[in-house]
Amino acid sequence: MDIVQSPISTLNHFYEKSGVEVGQHFYWQIGGFQVHAQVLITSWVVIAISLGSATIAVRDPQTIPTDGQNFVEYVLEFVRDLTRTQIGEEEYGPWVSFIGTMFLFILISNWSGALLPWKMIQLPHGELAAPTNDINTTAALALLTSVAYFYAGLAKRGLGYFGKYIQPTPVLLPINILEDFTKPLSLSFRLFGNILADELVVAVLVSLVPLVIPIPVMFLGLFTSAIQALIFATLAAAYIGESMEGHH
Repeated sequence: MDIVQSPISTLNHFYEKSGVEVGQHFYWQIGGFQVHAQVLITSWVVIAISLGSATIAVRDPQTIPTDGQNFVEYVLEFVRDLTRTQIGEEEYGPWVSFIGTMFLFILISNWSGALLPWKMIQLPHGELAAPTNDINTTAALALLTSVAYFYAGLAKRGLGYFGKYIQPTPVLLPINILEDFTKPLSLSFRLFGNILADELVVAVLVSLVPLVIPIPVMFLGLFTSAIQALIFATLAAAYIGESMEGHH
């Protein structure tokens, strides 16, 4: 009997370990599931800022663009050029909206951590921060990217898409399969790690030297946050383009 119970107790032990969390979180109970309320709140704020800004800027298009319309057109052209470069002239069109949404959501999320006074809003547990400061958000974005490039490859090449796993030789099958697991891991941990590190550095400097030094560090954080959004969007577009090409 002890031999049978031993593996079960071991599994329970690992399950308890998996429940260990860093810091405190504010939860909502939705449909029998616990969700991180602070991540949902900040994500909804970011989505509202994105939709509100775009709506205000293009609600009355002018032949001679206004400043807001000029900015929106510049961002759209930038995303279109990025997508065209990574995916290709013939295939990039349907993916502009996906890559643009990824880029803008990550950019505004990253900047919200530095520009919005999240710390002033008190929660029963935990505190508000940039959505990309949570590994669940970055993992979800990375998984969406994985679904997108699988869909792109299957839509373009059908079941022949899976032939890439045995190219140039079937010996590389395990490595090619492992690559599809490392792509979302790399995307999620790179973004999460950089944003978390930036916010921790600023918080430590503000607590130690609250007047002068944190300001240039915050400006540097805005720059690096924009670079992280650009890297994520570029890699997502590159993965989609690669899946449609059918080779590495």
